[in-house]
Amino acid sequence: MCAHSSGVIGFPLRLLAREVYERVKALKGEKQVALLTGEERIVPPQARYVLCTAESMPVRTGRDDRPKEGPFPDQFAFAAIDEAQLGIDPERGHVFTDRMLRARGREETLILGSDTLRPIIRELLPEAEIVSRPRFSTLRYAGNVKLSRLPPRSAVVAFSAEQVYALAEMLRRFRGGAAVVMGALSPATRNAQVAMFQRGEVDYLVATDAIGMGLNMDVSHVAFAGLEKFDGRRDRRLTISEMAQIAGRAGRHQRDGSFGTLGLGGDEGATFSDEEITAIEEHRFRPLDFIYWRNPELDFTDVGSMIRSLELKSDDPLLRPAPEAIDLAVLKQVAQDPVVAAKRGVAARRLWAVCGLPDFRKVGPMHHARMVRRLFSYVGEGGHVPHEWFAAEVARLDNVNGDIEALADRLAGVRSWAYIAHRADWLADPAKWAERTREVEARLSDALHERLTQRFVDRRTAVLVRDIGARGSDALPVTVAADGEVSVGPEPIGHLAGFDFRVDPSARLADKRLLLAAAERRLGDELDRRAKSLVEAPDQTFELVIESDGRPAVGWQGNVLARLAPGRALLEPAIRTSRALDQLSAARRAELRARLETWLEAQVERNLRSLKKLGLAATDRSSSAGVRALAAMLGDAGGVLPRRALAASIAILEHDDRKTLHKLGIRLGPLDVFVPALLRPASQQWRAILQSVRTNQPMPALPPPGASTLDGEADARGAAFAYRRVGRQWLRIDLADRLASHAHKVRSAGGDQPVDSELATSVGLDEASVARLMDEVGFARSGEAWKWRGRRPPRREQRSAGSHAFAELAKLKT
Repeated sequence: MCAHSSGVIGFPLRLLAREVYERVKALKGEKQVALLTGEERIVPPQARYVLCTAESMPVRTGRDDRPKEGPFPDQFAFAAIDEAQLGIDPERGHVFTDRMLRARGREETLILGSDTLRPIIRELLPEAEIVSRPRFSTLRYAGNVKLSRLPPRSAVVAFSAEQVYALAEMLRRFRGGAAVVMGALSPATRNAQVAMFQRGEVDYLVATDAIGMGLNMDVSHVAFAGLEKFDGRRDRRLTISEMAQIAGRAGRHQRDGSFGTLGLGGDEGATFSDEEITAIEEHRFRPLDFIYWRNPELDFTDVGSMIRSLELKSDDPLLRPAPEAIDLAVLKQVAQDPVVAAKRGVAARRLWAVCGLPDFRKVGPMHHARMVRRLFSYVGEGGHVPHEWFAAEVARLDNVNGDIEALADRLAGVRSWAYIAHRADWLADPAKWAERTREVEARLSDALHERLTQRFVDRRTAVLVRDIGARGSDALPVTVAADGEVSVGPEPIGHLAGFDFRVDPSARLADKRLLLAAAERRLGDELDRRAKSLVEAPDQTFELVIESDGRPAVGWQGNVLARLAPGRALLEPAIRTSRALDQLSAARRAELRARLETWLEAQVERNLRSLKKLGLAATDRSSSAGVRALAAMLGDAGGVLPRRALAASIAILEHDDRKTLHKLGIRLGPLDVFVPALLRPASQQWRAILQSVRTNQPMPALPPPGASTLDGEADARGAAFAYRRVGRQWLRIDLADRLASHAHKVRSAGGDQPVDSELATSVGLDEASVARLMDEVGFARSGEAWKWRGRRPPRREQRSAGSHAFAELAKLKT
């Protein structure tokens, strides 16, 4: 066409006309190329080349009552009709037959179509030269393939929207998704879905038989989910030509392709016969022996005459009367109105033009006739569609909310209004409304593409499925971001916290197994690298973690590496590595466990060195029996015991024994025997940790660091490690020791004020607590004075209510 001074080509699909329009525009320039479809008209003043749908082809017909549109000549230098074999189509066949018989170029005319059209051309157009173009690639039958084994770059063909959606959903789950192509979608949406497939974002396409015409794609295999379709009148098996038209999407040009059926389990699915397979592979099809025809020369004397002329039969047996199409069925419906039936001449022409409004909504002749009747009431006498009605209807459709079905319905509706807007004689300001409908259709198409992608495409799964089959350098890179996000290629699959991989919470439940498998397969090197780094890391890298159940554990960056369990002794707890470390090799896991044990030993040495000394002293044969006994009891108690509990052992101590105990850091106080170094906050914490591990209890709530007193509501288990209960308060043991020692010194000096009031006030002791403390020291208040009464032997209930750490633990245990 571009070699001629002017030309026109009629295509079977709007999207195909648009595709070729873009190519010709790139060659000839925007000002010389026009696009004509029912819903889109781009007609520059100097246009010489026209790309259009067959119905919009500028051939003067009985339906067209418009003046000649644009600068088009009465006859183009070049004319072509594509897919002319569609003359056999029951709904549109008569249009292609008409263009094949009447569209002529001044210099050259091309009728493009299947070889099955050859006998029709020879009979109807004997002067035509028939030229064959062989297919460069081969098409072979691949048999029945299960959906789970469908090869990449496959197209699955189904014959209902419900089956298309079901298959696309299964492919999303198994293969990461599929593009969707159906005749009900707008051209823009179909193009966007096909472009997604072409770019490789998905490897599968699910389509109706709309795929068989005008879509050139990178498809290697076509799988038929069925071989029967509803053609508007009945369910029937596809003809061999229809099968071949669809199967021919595979391969293309010089790349071979394959076709077959889709195995869905259950009952035996669709199967090709040997005859069908041979015909498709060898491109041998039964020649057409007729095409559909409808009289283009209509009688507009009145509506009845027009209907009779439309139903006129041809004398040529090759031209079979076309089945009643939607436009004729609608004409008969509205003609039942006597007012409409009385229209003549120009009004009858306009009636026929209005009946040509396509039934984009697929509501059928009866419902579609209502819209046609109202439309004709406005334009039948040369008037215009009220802009209020037009604007309101388009505004109602301008809504991008809703599901796939709702958006598809709105798109069908707006396409009807776009068709109306491109009738220059039906609207007072057609250019304005054409632009408005174009904007709405574009928004709805984008929204529909987005919904289809959201529902049927999981790019993450698609990437992982592709990665599973990759080896070596073809495998996608695995990256772990600073915040722990794990990605395979461009798609995030989850979060790595320490050694624990957690699937992306936004993933569907059915996809989580695939994501976990991908993580297990691809994260081994990263986990090994982390483990090796931790084995070589300094102690500051690790930390103490208290889990949600109150159990102590060893952590790294807030993540649990191992839990502490009861061991051989209080200072020797066992290490139990977390399940997350099971993904490491046995050798690497053993190395990391040994490193954690070394860290734990260092913490015990740093914070509980005095307690370790007690353990060594308890077994030192060079020490006296009294020292060994007292060290053993004190060490077992965690470094703090009431003096009363050790009274017998203290009584037998010699002077040298007391020196030995002093060297061990033991304070033999008036009330308590304790190791002051173990009262530091860090030591308190580790004593509480080891004690909770040994007793298999949650960690108690420890007092704030440096607190002198606690109120009576404090956690008794936590307070007992460094505090003595005095009335309603808890007093730190070393401060209680100072107050008790002061009282004894004052008594020894003959003083009458044994209470260090200044210290008691500074630490926050109330009078009741001071009285209780002095009572335990051996003083009783008499009026304003304190009198020594001596220390009383503990009563049974007093002994059971002792204030040392293990007495408090015993109370809780009972």
